[in-house]
Amino acid sequence: MSVTLQIPTALRSFTDRQTEITVEGRTAGEAILALAQRYPDIRTHLFEADGKLRAFINVYLNGKNIRHTGGLDAPLHDGAALTLVPAIAGGSENPSDSLIAPSRLAPLSENDLKRYSRHLILPEVGIEGQQRLKAAKVLIVGTGGLGAPLALYLAAAGVGVLGLVDFDKVEASNLQRQIIHSTRDIDRPKTASARDRVLGINPDIKVITHNTRLTSENALEILGQYDIVADGTDNFPTRYLVNDACALLGIPAVYGSIFQFEGQASVFYAKKGPCYRCLYPAPPPPGLVPSCGEGGVLGVLPGVIGSIQANEVIKLIVGGGSSLIGRLLLFDAWRMTFRELSLEKEPDCPLCGQHPSLRKLVDYEQFCGLSQTQEEAPVEEITATELKARLDKGDLIQLIDVREPHESVVFKFKDAKAIPFGQLVRRMDEFNPKNDTVFICKVGQRSIYAIRALRNAGYAGRMLNLKDGSNAWAEQVDTHLPRY
Repeated sequence: MSVTLQIPTALRSFTDRQTEITVEGRTAGEAILALAQRYPDIRTHLFEADGKLRAFINVYLNGKNIRHTGGLDAPLHDGAALTLVPAIAGGSENPSDSLIAPSRLAPLSENDLKRYSRHLILPEVGIEGQQRLKAAKVLIVGTGGLGAPLALYLAAAGVGVLGLVDFDKVEASNLQRQIIHSTRDIDRPKTASARDRVLGINPDIKVITHNTRLTSENALEILGQYDIVADGTDNFPTRYLVNDACALLGIPAVYGSIFQFEGQASVFYAKKGPCYRCLYPAPPPPGLVPSCGEGGVLGVLPGVIGSIQANEVIKLIVGGGSSLIGRLLLFDAWRMTFRELSLEKEPDCPLCGQHPSLRKLVDYEQFCGLSQTQEEAPVEEITATELKARLDKGDLIQLIDVREPHESVVFKFKDAKAIPFGQLVRRMDEFNPKNDTVFICKVGQRSIYAIRALRNAGYAGRMLNLKDGSNAWAEQVDTHLPRY
């Protein structure tokens, strides 16, 4: 059977940037195995050592997850299309399903009637719906790309209490997409900048800022003050933390994630449907999915996904409509396509399944593989100035640039051999193990994962990580080069 595999952005570095690949296979497993045979570097990211599909990969056939239609043995017909959906990361029809009880309805002032008049004339919202919005308390985790449209639109809609969680400061590179901040806000705490902008739009609402990192120690206390949590995070540990805390508290998490040109949106509400762990039982290996800072993101993409999240929050508050509970919405901004996939609650989910075993928050850095284990040897580092000194001395050093080709366009690292992260293992024979090899990426993180991948693959030469990456070289050695 000739089958088309649709490759998401996060996996395209392993398939020479191909978006659709045709293979032969009678079952889903045969088709995916054929892909792995053609592109060996992708195998370990798709399969466990025992041949099972890894937990952070979902495969859809005709809009259905193959986990529920036979798994890897799911039969295929000629011309079938399989969609790979890795973590990057029903509805209410009755207003009585609103999360805001009638006893909490807040009266509307004369100013409210003027401000929200366009809502009031919608029969699906009306006076009562606006009263629910005014009574609602919504927490936005992250005031960056997704948090910006979330905060702006929820404030404009009249959500009575908005909580903002973030611990970062505004940087110039944020302004390409984080429209809640402005140039004059650079170096200010993001929560302060976002609060000012939100109150500028609607001074009648209450804004609570939590200028702190969300952790297992404070999450239940912070999230427990709100009716709904909107997840605008940009990393897997916080995403799993938000999901787990919401499930334990019995409140919905309105999910959004973005990467380059692609976005995902859903509502994870364990009371009525699946949670994030049902979709992705385990996170991808560190380094597979770069952050927006490393992989890039189209500036308008978070505006689209964040607005969809805001829409879902409003529907949950007002009641009625068809929410994204039990559905995953996929958006490709470059192709301008939307796709919808069904989600099902996993009976064996450790958090919300039939026999839950996860009853408290855990160490999410460790869960996502970001905490160094005792068995894992540390990665040796070299600073930009130390590397410059060794190169000036004429030391025989191999420089390997693991950035993607489009990053090298910003500037090429002199004398470095460009081998993208996804090709390293299959090309390690190109390295001379007798010489020290220094690995380079943008900020010194992907290069750490590159060294560990090569170490696990058996490469025996000495490997060093350029600390803080090409940005450190541009700042400390060659100041004419751009930091990006």
